[in-house]
Amino acid sequence: MVNATLAPEPTERAAHGGSTAVGLRIQARNRRRQALVAYLFLAPTLLFYAVFLALPLGFAVLLSTSRWAGFDLGDIHPVGLDNFAGLFADGSAFLTPILTNTLLFALGTVALALAGSVLVATCIDKLRFQGLWRTLYFLPIVTTVVAVGNVWKYMYQPGGLVNGVLNAVGLGSVAFLQDPATALPAVVVVQAWASVGSAILVLTAGLKSVPESYYEAAALDGAGPATVFWRITLPLLRPSLLFVCVTQFLTGLQSFALIIVMTKGGPGDATDVAALEMYRQAFSYGDWGTASAAAFVLFAVVLAVTLVQLWLFRRKGEDA
Repeated sequence: MVNATLAPEPTERAAHGGSTAVGLRIQARNRRRQALVAYLFLAPTLLFYAVFLALPLGFAVLLSTSRWAGFDLGDIHPVGLDNFAGLFADGSAFLTPILTNTLLFALGTVALALAGSVLVATCIDKLRFQGLWRTLYFLPIVTTVVAVGNVWKYMYQPGGLVNGVLNAVGLGSVAFLQDPATALPAVVVVQAWASVGSAILVLTAGLKSVPESYYEAAALDGAGPATVFWRITLPLLRPSLLFVCVTQFLTGLQSFALIIVMTKGGPGDATDVAALEMYRQAFSYGDWGTASAAAFVLFAVVLAVTLVQLWLFRRKGEDA
Protein backbone atom coordinates (compact mmCIF):
# COMPACT_ATOMS: atom_id res chain seq x y z
CA MET A 1 0.00 0.00 0.00
CA VAL A 2 2.92 2.32 0.72
CA ASN A 3 4.27 1.85 -2.79
CA ALA A 4 0.89 2.55 -4.30
CA THR A 5 0.61 5.72 -2.24
CA LEU A 6 4.07 7.07 -3.19
CA ALA A 7 3.85 6.23 -6.90
CA PRO A 8 2.90 9.30 -9.05
CA GLU A 9 -0.43 9.31 -10.77
CA PRO A 10 -0.48 8.61 -14.52
CA THR A 11 -1.49 12.18 -15.22
CA GLU A 12 1.42 13.47 -13.14
CA ARG A 13 3.86 11.22 -15.02
CA ALA A 14 2.50 12.41 -18.34
CA ALA A 15 2.73 16.03 -17.27
CA HIS A 16 6.31 15.52 -16.05
CA GLY A 17 7.27 13.75 -19.27
CA GLY A 18 5.68 16.50 -21.34
CA SER A 19 7.56 19.23 -19.48
CA THR A 20 10.85 17.33 -19.94
CA ALA A 21 10.25 17.02 -23.68
CA VAL A 22 9.42 20.72 -23.93
CA GLY A 23 12.58 21.58 -21.98
CA LEU A 24 14.72 19.45 -24.30
CA ARG A 25 13.21 21.12 -27.35
CA ILE A 26 13.90 24.55 -25.87
CA GLN A 27 17.51 23.59 -25.12
CA ALA A 28 17.99 22.26 -28.65
CA ARG A 29 16.52 25.46 -30.09
CA ASN A 30 18.83 27.55 -27.93
CA ARG A 31 21.86 25.52 -29.02
CA ARG A 32 20.94 25.97 -32.68
CA ARG A 33 20.48 29.70 -32.14
CA GLN A 34 23.86 29.96 -30.39
CA ALA A 35 25.55 27.97 -33.16
CA LEU A 36 24.00 30.23 -35.78
CA VAL A 37 25.21 33.35 -33.99
CA ALA A 38 28.71 31.83 -33.65
CA TYR A 39 28.88 31.01 -37.37
CA LEU A 40 27.69 34.52 -38.22
CA PHE A 41 30.59 35.97 -36.22
CA LEU A 42 32.99 33.47 -37.85
CA ALA A 43 31.64 34.12 -41.35
CA PRO A 44 34.14 36.89 -42.29
CA THR A 45 37.11 34.76 -41.23
CA LEU A 46 35.73 31.64 -42.91
CA LEU A 47 35.09 33.63 -46.08
CA PHE A 48 38.64 34.97 -46.00
CA TYR A 49 40.11 31.47 -45.70
CA ALA A 50 37.78 30.15 -48.38
CA VAL A 51 38.80 32.85 -50.86
CA PHE A 52 42.52 33.04 -50.10
CA LEU A 53 43.28 29.47 -48.96
CA ALA A 54 40.72 26.84 -49.92
CA LEU A 55 40.03 28.07 -53.46
CA PRO A 56 43.73 28.61 -54.38
CA LEU A 57 44.60 25.23 -52.90
CA GLY A 58 41.89 23.51 -54.90
CA PHE A 59 42.97 25.36 -58.05
CA ALA A 60 46.60 24.33 -57.43
CA VAL A 61 45.52 20.68 -57.13
CA LEU A 62 43.70 21.03 -60.46
CA LEU A 63 46.70 22.65 -62.14
CA SER A 64 49.13 20.03 -60.83
CA THR A 65 47.26 17.43 -62.89
CA SER A 66 46.73 19.66 -65.94
CA ARG A 67 48.48 21.65 -68.65
CA TRP A 68 47.84 25.38 -68.57
CA ALA A 69 49.76 28.31 -69.99
CA GLY A 70 47.87 30.90 -67.95
CA PHE A 71 45.14 33.53 -68.46
CA ASP A 72 42.51 31.50 -70.36
CA LEU A 73 40.76 28.99 -68.08
CA GLY A 74 39.36 27.24 -71.15
CA ASP A 75 42.88 26.05 -72.05
CA ILE A 76 43.23 23.81 -68.98
CA HIS A 77 43.83 20.24 -70.21
CA PRO A 78 43.96 17.33 -67.72
CA VAL A 79 47.12 15.21 -67.99
CA GLY A 80 46.88 13.09 -64.84
CA LEU A 81 50.20 12.61 -63.05
CA ASP A 82 52.36 13.52 -66.05
CA ASN A 83 53.58 16.71 -64.37
CA PHE A 84 54.83 14.78 -61.35
CA ALA A 85 56.42 12.14 -63.56
CA GLY A 86 58.19 14.85 -65.55
CA LEU A 87 59.77 16.28 -62.40
CA PHE A 88 61.52 12.97 -61.65
CA ALA A 89 62.12 11.79 -65.24
CA ASP A 90 65.62 11.10 -66.55
CA GLY A 91 67.30 14.35 -67.49
CA SER A 92 65.11 16.48 -65.23
CA ALA A 93 66.99 18.98 -63.10
CA PHE A 94 64.36 19.11 -60.37
CA LEU A 95 65.71 16.30 -58.20
CA THR A 96 69.35 17.14 -58.86
CA PRO A 97 70.47 19.85 -58.45
CA ILE A 98 67.32 21.89 -57.61
CA LEU A 99 65.86 19.84 -54.75
CA THR A 100 69.36 18.97 -53.55
CA ASN A 101 70.30 22.66 -53.47
CA THR A 102 67.11 23.39 -51.54
CA LEU A 103 67.91 20.85 -48.83
CA LEU A 104 71.56 21.91 -48.60
CA PHE A 105 70.52 25.55 -48.37
CA ALA A 106 68.03 24.79 -45.58
CA LEU A 107 70.45 22.55 -43.67
CA GLY A 108 73.27 25.08 -43.89
CA THR A 109 71.02 27.91 -42.78
CA VAL A 110 69.74 25.95 -39.78
CA ALA A 111 73.22 24.83 -38.72
CA LEU A 112 74.77 28.30 -38.89
CA ALA A 113 71.78 30.19 -37.49
CA LEU A 114 71.29 27.73 -34.63
CA ALA A 115 74.95 27.67 -33.62
CA GLY A 116 75.29 31.43 -33.88
CA SER A 117 72.06 32.21 -32.05
CA VAL A 118 72.85 29.82 -29.16
CA LEU A 119 76.30 31.38 -28.75
CA VAL A 120 75.08 34.97 -28.97
CA ALA A 121 72.02 34.39 -26.78
CA THR A 122 74.18 32.80 -24.08
CA CYS A 123 76.59 35.74 -24.18
CA ILE A 124 73.80 38.35 -24.16
CA ASP A 125 72.25 36.65 -21.13
CA LYS A 126 75.39 37.53 -19.16
CA LEU A 127 75.74 41.13 -20.37
CA ARG A 128 74.24 44.43 -19.32
CA PHE A 129 71.82 46.32 -21.58
CA GLN A 130 70.39 43.07 -22.95
CA GLY A 131 67.52 44.87 -24.67
CA LEU A 132 69.97 46.95 -26.70
CA TRP A 133 71.92 43.90 -27.88
CA ARG A 134 68.76 42.01 -28.81
CA THR A 135 67.55 45.03 -30.78
CA LEU A 136 70.83 45.29 -32.69
CA TYR A 137 70.75 41.62 -33.65
CA PHE A 138 67.07 41.87 -34.61
CA LEU A 139 67.61 44.72 -37.09
CA PRO A 140 68.22 42.42 -40.11
CA ILE A 141 64.76 40.91 -39.58
CA VAL A 142 63.01 44.25 -40.07
CA THR A 143 65.22 45.14 -43.04
CA THR A 144 63.86 44.21 -46.48
CA VAL A 145 65.35 41.16 -48.13
CA VAL A 146 66.18 43.22 -51.22
CA ALA A 147 68.29 45.63 -49.17
CA VAL A 148 70.07 42.81 -47.31
CA GLY A 149 70.74 40.91 -50.53
CA ASN A 150 72.11 43.92 -52.40
CA VAL A 151 74.36 44.99 -49.52
CA TRP A 152 75.89 41.53 -49.21
CA LYS A 153 76.11 41.23 -52.99
CA TYR A 154 78.39 44.28 -53.08
CA MET A 155 80.33 43.03 -50.05
CA TYR A 156 81.05 39.79 -51.93
CA GLN A 157 82.40 41.59 -55.01
CA PRO A 158 86.14 41.27 -55.78
CA GLY A 159 86.65 44.82 -54.49
CA GLY A 160 84.14 44.49 -51.67
CA LEU A 161 84.53 44.39 -47.91
CA VAL A 162 84.81 40.61 -47.56
CA ASN A 163 87.61 40.28 -50.10
CA GLY A 164 89.22 43.39 -48.63
CA VAL A 165 89.45 41.62 -45.27
CA LEU A 166 90.85 38.49 -46.94
CA ASN A 167 93.47 40.56 -48.76
CA ALA A 168 94.40 42.33 -45.54
CA VAL A 169 95.28 39.01 -43.89
CA GLY A 170 97.29 37.86 -46.88
CA LEU A 171 94.68 35.76 -48.67
CA GLY A 172 93.61 36.06 -52.27
CA SER A 173 90.28 37.34 -53.49
CA VAL A 174 87.43 34.87 -53.91
CA ALA A 175 84.69 35.15 -56.55
CA PHE A 176 82.00 34.21 -54.05
CA LEU A 177 78.91 34.63 -56.22
CA GLN A 178 80.58 33.88 -59.55
CA ASP A 179 82.08 30.50 -58.62
CA PRO A 180 79.62 27.54 -58.55
CA ALA A 181 81.58 26.02 -55.67
CA THR A 182 81.18 29.03 -53.38
CA ALA A 183 77.90 30.64 -54.54
CA LEU A 184 75.53 28.49 -52.48
CA PRO A 185 77.59 28.64 -49.25
CA ALA A 186 77.87 32.41 -49.66
CA VAL A 187 74.10 32.83 -49.87
CA VAL A 188 73.64 30.42 -46.94
CA VAL A 189 75.82 32.68 -44.78
CA VAL A 190 73.67 35.69 -45.65
CA GLN A 191 70.41 33.83 -44.93
CA ALA A 192 71.76 32.60 -41.59
CA TRP A 193 73.00 36.08 -40.65
CA ALA A 194 69.63 37.60 -41.49
CA SER A 195 67.68 35.04 -39.46
CA VAL A 196 69.85 34.97 -36.33
CA GLY A 197 67.93 37.85 -34.75
CA SER A 198 64.59 36.04 -34.46
CA ALA A 199 66.31 32.91 -33.13
CA ILE A 200 68.11 34.98 -30.48
CA LEU A 201 64.81 36.38 -29.20
CA VAL A 202 63.37 32.88 -28.80
CA LEU A 203 66.49 31.47 -27.15
CA THR A 204 66.96 34.37 -24.73
CA ALA A 205 63.36 33.87 -23.62
CA GLY A 206 64.17 30.19 -23.10
CA LEU A 207 67.27 31.06 -21.07
CA LYS A 208 65.19 33.31 -18.81
CA SER A 209 62.92 30.36 -18.02
CA VAL A 210 65.78 28.20 -16.67
CA PRO A 211 65.61 28.28 -12.84
CA GLU A 212 68.61 29.98 -11.28
CA SER A 213 68.71 27.28 -8.58
CA TYR A 214 70.08 24.80 -11.14
CA TYR A 215 73.11 26.99 -11.77
CA GLU A 216 73.62 27.56 -8.05
CA ALA A 217 73.57 23.81 -7.40
CA ALA A 218 76.03 23.24 -10.24
CA ALA A 219 78.34 25.90 -8.83
CA LEU A 220 78.26 24.23 -5.40
CA ASP A 221 79.19 20.92 -7.05
CA GLY A 222 82.15 22.59 -8.76
CA ALA A 223 80.85 22.29 -12.32
CA GLY A 224 82.69 24.38 -14.91
CA PRO A 225 81.09 26.66 -17.54
CA ALA A 226 81.30 24.00 -20.26
CA THR A 227 79.67 21.38 -18.04
CA VAL A 228 76.91 23.79 -17.01
CA PHE A 229 76.22 24.64 -20.65
CA TRP A 230 76.10 21.03 -21.93
CA ARG A 231 74.41 19.47 -18.90
CA ILE A 232 71.98 22.20 -17.81
CA THR A 233 71.49 25.02 -20.30
CA LEU A 234 71.33 23.09 -23.55
CA PRO A 235 68.95 20.31 -22.36
CA LEU A 236 66.56 22.83 -20.80
CA LEU A 237 66.57 24.84 -24.04
CA ARG A 238 65.19 21.88 -25.99
CA PRO A 239 61.68 23.35 -26.54
CA SER A 240 63.14 26.63 -27.78
CA LEU A 241 65.67 24.82 -29.96
CA LEU A 242 62.89 22.74 -31.49
CA PHE A 243 60.94 25.86 -32.39
CA VAL A 244 64.00 27.53 -33.90
CA CYS A 245 64.98 24.43 -35.88
CA VAL A 246 61.52 23.91 -37.35
CA THR A 247 60.93 27.56 -38.25
CA GLN A 248 64.43 28.07 -39.69
CA PHE A 249 64.21 24.91 -41.75
CA LEU A 250 60.83 25.91 -43.15
CA THR A 251 62.19 29.33 -44.04
CA GLY A 252 65.22 27.80 -45.73
CA LEU A 253 63.16 25.35 -47.79
CA GLN A 254 60.90 28.14 -49.03
CA SER A 255 63.62 30.73 -49.60
CA PHE A 256 63.23 32.65 -52.83
CA ALA A 257 63.69 36.41 -52.57
CA LEU A 258 67.27 36.42 -51.27
CA ILE A 259 68.48 34.05 -53.97
CA ILE A 260 66.80 35.89 -56.82
CA VAL A 261 68.31 39.18 -55.58
CA MET A 262 71.85 37.87 -55.11
CA THR A 263 72.37 35.21 -57.79
CA LYS A 264 69.12 34.63 -59.75
CA GLY A 265 69.87 30.93 -59.37
CA GLY A 266 73.32 31.14 -60.92
CA PRO A 267 76.05 30.71 -61.76
CA GLY A 268 74.52 28.02 -63.93
CA ASP A 269 72.17 26.20 -61.58
CA ALA A 270 74.47 26.29 -58.53
CA THR A 271 71.94 28.20 -56.42
CA ASP A 272 68.73 27.18 -58.16
CA VAL A 273 66.19 26.12 -55.52
CA ALA A 274 62.65 24.78 -55.62
CA ALA A 275 60.82 28.05 -54.98
CA LEU A 276 62.82 29.82 -57.70
CA GLU A 277 62.17 26.96 -60.13
CA MET A 278 58.43 27.16 -59.45
CA TYR A 279 58.53 30.88 -60.20
CA ARG A 280 60.38 30.29 -63.46
CA GLN A 281 58.12 27.49 -64.61
CA ALA A 282 54.99 29.57 -64.00
CA PHE A 283 55.98 33.10 -64.98
CA SER A 284 58.91 32.61 -67.35
CA TYR A 285 57.95 29.41 -69.18
CA GLY A 286 54.16 29.54 -68.74
CA ASP A 287 54.03 25.96 -67.44
CA TRP A 288 51.68 26.33 -64.48
CA GLY A 289 51.05 22.60 -64.23
CA THR A 290 54.71 21.77 -63.61
CA ALA A 291 55.01 24.68 -61.18
CA SER A 292 52.01 23.44 -59.18
CA ALA A 293 53.33 19.88 -59.13
CA ALA A 294 56.69 21.14 -57.87
CA ALA A 295 54.88 23.08 -55.16
CA PHE A 296 53.19 19.94 -53.86
CA VAL A 297 56.47 18.02 -53.94
CA LEU A 298 58.06 20.79 -51.89
CA PHE A 299 55.11 20.67 -49.49
CA ALA A 300 55.65 16.93 -49.03
CA VAL A 301 59.35 17.52 -48.31
CA VAL A 302 58.56 20.28 -45.80
CA LEU A 303 55.99 18.09 -44.04
CA ALA A 304 58.33 15.09 -43.89
CA VAL A 305 61.25 17.12 -42.55
CA THR A 306 59.07 18.79 -39.91
CA LEU A 307 57.67 15.46 -38.70
CA VAL A 308 61.18 13.99 -38.49
CA GLN A 309 62.39 16.97 -36.45
CA LEU A 310 59.45 16.70 -34.06
CA TRP A 311 60.02 12.95 -33.65
CA LEU A 312 63.75 13.36 -32.98
CA PHE A 313 63.26 16.05 -30.35
CA ARG A 314 60.48 14.12 -28.61
CA ARG A 315 62.60 10.97 -28.59
CA LYS A 316 65.54 12.82 -27.07
CA GLY A 317 63.24 14.34 -24.50
CA GLU A 318 61.93 10.92 -23.47
CA ASP A 319 65.45 9.45 -23.35
CA ALA A 320 66.59 12.31 -21.16
